Amino acid sequence: MRVLIPALLVLALVAAGCSWAKTASAPLRPPKMPAPREPEPGVRVLVTVVDGDTHQLVRRGLVRIGDHADRLGSRGLAELQIRRPAPLPVTVWARGYAARTVRMPFQRDRTATIRVYRPSLQWPLYGATPARTQTQSAIHLRPPFRVVWSRGIGSLIEFPAVVSDGLAYIGNFKGAVRAISMRNGKIAWRTDLDSKMAASPAVSGDELVVHGMDGVVTVLDRRNGRVLWRYRIGSPIESSPIVHDGVDYFGAWNGVVYALDLHRRRLRWSYVSGYKITSSAALSGGNAYIGDYGGRLLVLRQSDGSLRWSASVNGRIYGTPAVAAGRVFVPSSDGDSLTAFSTSGRYLWRVGTGSYVYSSPAVWAGRVFFGSYNGLLYCVSAATGQVGWTVGAGGPISGAPVVVDGVVYAGSFAHRIVGADARSGRVLFTFPHGEYVPVSGNGGRLLLHGYSRLYAVEPA
Repeated sequence: MRVLIPALLVLALVAAGCSWAKTASAPLRPPKMPAPREPEPGVRVLVTVVDGDTHQLVRRGLVRIGDHADRLGSRGLAELQIRRPAPLPVTVWARGYAARTVRMPFQRDRTATIRVYRPSLQWPLYGATPARTQTQSAIHLRPPFRVVWSRGIGSLIEFPAVVSDGLAYIGNFKGAVRAISMRNGKIAWRTDLDSKMAASPAVSGDELVVHGMDGVVTVLDRRNGRVLWRYRIGSPIESSPIVHDGVDYFGAWNGVVYALDLHRRRLRWSYVSGYKITSSAALSGGNAYIGDYGGRLLVLRQSDGSLRWSASVNGRIYGTPAVAAGRVFVPSSDGDSLTAFSTSGRYLWRVGTGSYVYSSPAVWAGRVFFGSYNGLLYCVSAATGQVGWTVGAGGPISGAPVVVDGVVYAGSFAHRIVGADARSGRVLFTFPHGEYVPVSGNGGRLLLHGYSRLYAVEPA
């Protein structure tokens, strides 16, 4: 019995405690836990994005560094992780702005500020628009102004600077091309082309297209001014470049209109006018509009250079036509007038001034503005040619008037610039330096052009 009792007791305990035995065994095999995550390697960097022209924070957009991206917040700030502190490309996208990639030295600083630019606030070519309307409608800057900086250009400024992405590009009569910071007036680079210049350059992507009186088209890297390549036509070029879909359209003293393919570095087509050309081309509706010294307005197809139509004015055409709202407005230097045609070639009206009209016209809000050697700035109706008002500029006007934010500016040989309300003609602004085309600029500052000096101004 002593032997059987312990055995029976063990069996009873096992039977009675079966459920307990299963439960008690669970802690002996702990549940499988996920492997601990190692902290992501790298360092945190902060990127602030600002409008390069207005200096305001850009509050909506995306910033990317490699595989990491973050959205901009109300402070214009993005926070990202990088693997190690090193120089890295940072790309910014924001609505209304051109995408921009900048290599930032994160090995020295964990914070970075990147400036982005709105294409609508730039001034990339003479005349401000491909139709050469001499009007920048997106810039909202009005007098009174204060001078922020000024910079001597070393020689006559006959044609205005063009502006893109925080830099102004300007050539003087002696052929020195400069890139100047719009923020502080410092020279970013200078390239001497050893040829007289009587035209504005034009921005085309990362390149700057320059025309010389030596008959050479020069293409520069606009980041550093290095000459990338040249194309020689052998006749002086006074026509400012205009680039569309990689093709530069211009005329020359030899009476030929050219379409130069900048990608293939060869002519796409040429058209022989037979008369000297100083006019720049205006582009609109697939056509190029350009005048010659035979007093003819030529309208050529951009695609192949074939003549769509031509029309004569009452004297040679020195300046550049402007195209707007189905009309083209053409100055005549020794014809002393401005003539309007429909874009189909029908004669509309003519306004005489009794003196040379070298001035290329500006078009804004149904009005046309042009200057005369009689010293008057004219405002006429684009529909009828009826004179709305005139303003004295103190001396002969040779360069084109320019309209910005409802103010029309004109320079004169009295070495001054006058700015008038474009609707009423009331004089709002005078500046004691000027000569030819008075104004260009960007969304933050305007550039006033003296005889050989550039002035950056902003609203006071």
